[in-house]
Amino acid sequence: MIAIFCLISWRIFWLTMANRTTPAEPPRYALTKLEIELLDQIVKDREPCSQKTLSHYLTKIARLGGYLARASDPPPGNTVMWRGMVRLTDITLGAVSMANICG
Repeated sequence: MIAIFCLISWRIFWLTMANRTTPAEPPRYALTKLEIELLDQIVKDREPCSQKTLSHYLTKIARLGGYLARASDPPPGNTVMWRGMVRLTDITLGAVSMANICG
């Protein structure tokens, strides 16, 4: 169990640091196609964005975890990213399950 938690926490930490160091990367750098599509459907953009970068999608994940994304807020931390990834994982599992049941 500890090994699994280590892997999960490593991904959360890596996503948090990727948001700070390489925000202009494409989202496929860290997220699957399904995760990107679900984030586009569930978390609406506050303002129109022509270029959707890794930072854009990681902010959406953080918003799922309670991050307010105000102009004066610092970048999201590990706790908020953890909460957002838990919700995104639940949403992804639900979408896959419904796709298998409903076709």
